[in-house]
Amino acid sequence: MKRTITLGLAMVGLALTALPAAADAKTEAYVQTNASEVLATLNDPSLTAEERTKAFSVYMDKFTDLDAVSNFVIGKYSRRFTDAELAAYRKAFRAYALAVYESQLDDYRGKEVIVKDSVDRSADDSIVNTVIKRQDGKDMDVRWRVLNRDGKYQVVDVALNLDGNLIWLGIEQRAQFIALLDRSNGSAEVLIKKIESMTTELKTSKRS
Repeated sequence: MKRTITLGLAMVGLALTALPAAADAKTEAYVQTNASEVLATLNDPSLTAEERTKAFSVYMDKFTDLDAVSNFVIGKYSRRFTDAELAAYRKAFRAYALAVYESQLDDYRGKEVIVKDSVDRSADDSIVNTVIKRQDGKDMDVRWRVLNRDGKYQVVDVALNLDGNLIWLGIEQRAQFIALLDRSNGSAEVLIKKIESMTTELKTSKRS
């Protein structure tokens, strides 16, 4: 289960080989501003743990495209589910995504976020490399994949430092979910039950 958690949240991961060398200053500024805002919320001593989690949920909806993420994770099956099945799956996936991040929030509290550099995959697709400076000196690298859609920036994947490794959180989960759908003849019900089970296990683990 630990491996599932560390590789679990999908935010549209892609391999980062053969990237063109270029930097997008506007995308860097977007990540700097918004990541710093999230960090300030996580560090706010006036907030309870429940309030921090709720605030982070709001940021997730504001800065990420969870529908695009959830579609990526199930690949071809996003076009095969009925509208009702897709809506139910997206609801379950969102709850799971938030549970995964909630399990990691305390590790990502720090003093400040510093943008190190960035690479443009294309004119509207960039990777921004940052480091979270922590009070305990255990600085953490975080990478953000950001899309520019008609002038609106949105995070579609995050690589987190989990167990000492930077993990793009979409790839492994995509493999797991698609394998399950292949085995179950594309059953949305089977996938949703699996995701709900994973969410429950995460929440139980955090409480313990």
